[in-house]
Amino acid sequence: MNISEKILAAASGTNEVRPGEIVEAKVDTAMVNEITGPLAIEAFHKIGIERVWDSRRVVMILDHQIPADSVRSAELHKIMREFAGEQNIRHFYDVGMGGVCHQVMPEKGHVRPAELIVGADSHTCTYGAFGAFGTGIGSTETAAVFATGEIWLRVPESIRINVDGSFRRFVTPKDLILNIIGKIGADGAIYKAVEFTGPSIQKMRISGRMTVCNMAVEMGAKTGIINPDEITSSYVKSRTDKPFKELRSDADAAYERTLQVNVDSLEPQVACPHTVDNVKPISEVEGIPVDQAFIGSCTNGRLEDLRLAAEFLKDKRINDGVRLLVTPASQEIYIGALQEGLLEVFVRSGAFVCNPTCGACFGGHMGLLAPKETCISTSNRNFIGRMGSPQAEIYLASPATVAASAITGEITDPRRLEG
Repeated sequence: MNISEKILAAASGTNEVRPGEIVEAKVDTAMVNEITGPLAIEAFHKIGIERVWDSRRVVMILDHQIPADSVRSAELHKIMREFAGEQNIRHFYDVGMGGVCHQVMPEKGHVRPAELIVGADSHTCTYGAFGAFGTGIGSTETAAVFATGEIWLRVPESIRINVDGSFRRFVTPKDLILNIIGKIGADGAIYKAVEFTGPSIQKMRISGRMTVCNMAVEMGAKTGIINPDEITSSYVKSRTDKPFKELRSDADAAYERTLQVNVDSLEPQVACPHTVDNVKPISEVEGIPVDQAFIGSCTNGRLEDLRLAAEFLKDKRINDGVRLLVTPASQEIYIGALQEGLLEVFVRSGAFVCNPTCGACFGGHMGLLAPKETCISTSNRNFIGRMGSPQAEIYLASPATVAASAITGEITDPRRLEG
């Protein structure tokens, strides 16, 4: 079996599962944020069960619209706080306590290899970076998990993507996953487990692996996953003292298909409006003017991303016609960036540094675009209306490309600014 099949077999108490089977699996952890959580709470109350199945396995995080930007969002926050108190939820991260849910989960030790983790947010597949089966589910389905601790899942077929070669300077894991999505298509991996393997993945740090797995859902995948190794184990052990096991794909595991990718000649990639799979090499889109640039989100708001952006912005000013928003993905990352002087670099460059939040990526309460404005963003979606006006346009790229573009005022190959 491959790693996804092994995790679902273990979660359902069987020795073996095959693609297409329906399994009733025990959930290790369930996560909600303030957008999806209140709906799940409402559905849970309708079920009529008084207590969640295990308050230690429920994680609640306020992240999308923090601090509250309206009475309505304040009400949603209040619903979450009251439910956490009522149910004695130990792991409740209020405003100022955590940050973006998919960064907070592994940082706080809630993600471990071989676990089945469900979240009422589509980018829960990020946790595959740690050898876990993470998948997004709906709010009413989350309510059922709250009540039972179990979920029905169809065992997905798996697509194996083997990556080799060495990244050139200023070409990043974000460029890799955009390139893959462009090849497979937005609907090319619907309900599949996408397993990333190969020397280039093995050399990748945790932050890069998270970026790659985070965007698996943008090609329709049920999850994105990477076999755990020493890099995984070292990170997880630094975040939790809870024991965990590691499951890996067998050498003779079966896959629906295997895609070979070499990054030796990969250039920076850009996803163009209005779909994530509309991906072009940067050489085909250079020169498009931008009004706003955004560095952050659960895709690219980690310390490694901020360091990369700061390389370009140090001792430079952003273009007069550009607004640059920088959002660390968590309080921990914010502090790290502060201690390293990265935030000062951003502020002196003319950027606006935001509190840890989904913020501009979600388009709910900051960084909204006006009609006919253009944004280049490190986030994971560029759908119509995602960041404000449906007449605005969003391009997706790496932190290096976004920082370089903020300096020049147009989409720019970061390698042109090297040195």
